[in-house]
Amino acid sequence: MTSRSTEHATFTIERHYDAAPARVFAAFADPAAKARWFGPSADVERTLDFAVGGHERFTVDGGGASYTYDARYEEIVPDTRIVYAYTLDRDETRMSVSVATVEVEPAGAGTRLMLTEQGVFLDGADTPAEREHGTREMLEKLDGVL
Repeated sequence: MTSRSTEHATFTIERHYDAAPARVFAAFADPAAKARWFGPSADVERTLDFAVGGHERFTVDGGGASYTYDARYEEIVPDTRIVYAYTLDRDETRMSVSVATVEVEPAGAGTRLMLTEQGVFLDGADTPAEREHGTREMLEKLDGVL
């Protein structure tokens, strides 16, 4: 029998971008913009309904497995805050369940972004360190898009 486990973790990443808060926020809201920095960039099936109660989903095949990100937007305050809950699955196995908050605010001529994720990582299929690393990489890609 497979060993079952849970690991709970919270991490916060702070970034500064040389772009106005509205532009940073739009990179989360616009499907074409978000596809350039969020998640894998090739061989991805994506949907994005950026509205409270709306869903975002993408599935990608990688290394012989299919990975699915499935999110629901819980709160959106334009140019200020996004709160969403999401799951990450590998094939039919649930890897994690998370709640994430993205906050943007003016900082000089640019923007300060704070992303906080609270997650439960299931059965060793993913770890908080791997998730934080991947999230940092995506926010670095966002800087290149802006």
